[in-house]
This record gives sequence, structure tokens and C-alpha cells, in this order.
Amino acid sequence: MLRTGLRSYINNFKGFRREVWILALITFINRAGTMVLPFLSKYLKENLHFTYGEVGWIMVAFGLGSMLGSWLGGKLTDKIGFYKIMVFSLFTSGMLFFILQYITSFWGLCFGMFLIMTIADMFRPAMFVSLSVYAKPKNRVRALSLVRLAVNLGFAAGPTLGGLIILGMGYSGLFWVDGSTCIIAILIFVLMVKERKRIPLAVGEIPTTVIRKSIYKDKPFWLLLYTIFIIAMVFFQIFTTLPLYHHEKFGLTEFQTGLLLSLNGFLVFLLEMPIVSIIERKRINKIKIIAYGALCVALGYYILLLDSWAFILILSIVLLTFGEIFAFPFSNAVALNRAPKGQEGEYMGLFTMSFSLAHIACSKTGLDIIAHFGYMTNWLFMGSLGMLAAICCIWLNRMLIAEKIKTI
Repeated sequence: MLRTGLRSYINNFKGFRREVWILALITFINRAGTMVLPFLSKYLKENLHFTYGEVGWIMVAFGLGSMLGSWLGGKLTDKIGFYKIMVFSLFTSGMLFFILQYITSFWGLCFGMFLIMTIADMFRPAMFVSLSVYAKPKNRVRALSLVRLAVNLGFAAGPTLGGLIILGMGYSGLFWVDGSTCIIAILIFVLMVKERKRIPLAVGEIPTTVIRKSIYKDKPFWLLLYTIFIIAMVFFQIFTTLPLYHHEKFGLTEFQTGLLLSLNGFLVFLLEMPIVSIIERKRINKIKIIAYGALCVALGYYILLLDSWAFILILSIVLLTFGEIFAFPFSNAVALNRAPKGQEGEYMGLFTMSFSLAHIACSKTGLDIIAHFGYMTNWLFMGSLGMLAAICCIWLNRMLIAEKIKTI
């Protein structure tokens, strides 16, 4: 029985090209080294002694840089190719992480976070487009899940290692490790993956795919962006307000918070690929799966209202993890599949911008609510937003059905 289950699990990972595995490897190395993010709000608050409001504004600069980087990355990917953008982004952001640790002023950190995230997040739309080139069409959703699996496996290791590095070397050690892993990851990519151009458009495809209505008139796509923005904004509290809540309400150390956050990465590693494979085989409506993800995320924050029981911290992480598994890989796939040939970068640039905007809204909104009304109000507000996202999924599904009927 155990052998059959293990064989079935392994079968979920078959059929990928070599380049997809290398993309997953460098993503894992890079993500495992990204130890700064889970502790960034704690670092700014407790080590540099900024107020909640100042921490919020620094995180806004973080999100604005991420938005600009996502947009630039998408535009430049369509113009000069994903390969060059990926190499430039990881190498340059790695060097900037070395410098960032020496900046301690409020305005310096606002500018520094804006610059580093502008360059770092040029990588994301380029990486999504690279999967459309290196992954077989039938494996595209699983390839997206494989890369997300690498992200979360790295995230499972990163916070725990980060907590240990803070205890042994202080926060400066995180910046050195983060920068080094960016550079190591892209060196592996350059040495092992050759640049491949996107498949040229067939002459007969040009009128129907390239000459089309503007992306800004694609109403279902914009509703998808709005929906995933809400889900991401709520989920990203795991990086900003949850670590502070762990310490202030339950007295957890950085290492204990790292272990809790690692549970998220471990569960994604264990469950996401089998769940995605089952959903793909059964051809379940992807929008409905995203709606289930929104509901799980909402419940993950509603349960924190029972704040007299420490075990709710684990239950909350579990619910948030299932929300992530259901919502994020399938929203990636819906966005990428909707993009016509030659416009993948533009579509995925806007898609990743929705996550960047979520970072801005998440940190500033969450920290301001906590500062004025407390944690309980924040959990209630975030849970209610998750419910709103589920309603948006129902609306989006109806729009797509109507669109399909109209084209028949």
C-alpha cells in the first residue's frame, strides 16, 4: 500500500523536460536563500526601531518596486526575451542584497527596497514565460506547480535556517546569504540552460491572435486579477502581521515562527503536486478550485479570532496552505492560457503586478488596522476579504461561460 502510494506520488513528477527541472532547481536555491522576507517586518520594528506606520511605508515601497519590476519584466520579456531578463534580474538583485544591510535610515530603506524589488521582480514574468517555452503544453499546469513546489520547499527550509542564522550571526547574515543564493542560482541557470526562442507565430495565426482587442479590454482577465489580488493580499499577512502576532500574543521566538512558516512549505511540498494532478485528470473547473482556495484563506484568518488557544496557530497555517494550493497554481495557469502568442509577457507582467499590489495593500492595511484597532479586527477584516474573493470567482465563472457561449 505504501509502495503504491509512493509510486503514484513519483509519477506526478514524470514527463518534464530537463530545462523545467533546472528552472525548479534554481528557484529552490533562490527561495531557500530568501530568508529576509519572513523576518523583514520584525527586523524593521525590533532592530531598527521603526514605528508600525514607518514599517508599513517601507513595505509599501517594497510593493511599489515589485509592481514596477513586474510590469518592466513583462514588457521587456516580449521585446528582448525571457532569458536575458532572468539573468540580469537575479545577478543584480543578489549584489543589491549585499548593500541593503548597510542602509538603516527610513528614506534610505524606502528607496533601497523600491530599487531592489524593481530589479528582483522582473524575474517573475520572465520565468512564467520561460515555462511556456520549455514545458510541453499538456504539462504546463504541472510545470507551474513544480516551480511553485520548489518555491515552497525552499520556503520550508528558509525560515528555519533564517531563524538559526539570526540567532548565530544576526540579521546581517540573512542579507549575505540571500544575495549569494541569487548569484549562485543564476550561474547554474546560465551554465546548464541554453537560450531558446519562443516558437514563431504561424502566418495564419496572426489575424486571430496578435491583432486582437487590447489586454485592457479583456474584462474576465481583469476580474481574475482583482480576485487573485484579494486572495494574495489576505494570504501575505503570513509574511507581515502574523510573525508579529506570534511574538506579541504568544511570545514565540524567530526560530519558532520559522518552524510554523516552514509547516506551510512542507505541506505544499507534500500535497500540491498530487492535488494538482488529480484536479487536472478529472478536469475540474479551475475557477471553482480558486474559489475553494479563497474560502480556505478566509477561514485561516477567522480561526485566529479564537486567540486563547495556541493550537490555532497551526490550524491557521494549515488552512492558509490549502488556500494557497487551490488558488495560486490554477490562477497562474488561467492567466497564462488566456494570453495570446506574443503577448505572454504583457499578460504575466500584469498578473504578477497584482501580487505586488497585494504586498503593498497587505502590509500597510494590516499594520494600520493593528495599530488603531488591534489584531482581532485585522483577522476579521482579512477573513471577510477572502469571502469577497470567493464571490468574485462565482462572477468570473459566469463571465467565462457567457464568453464561451458567445463564441460558439
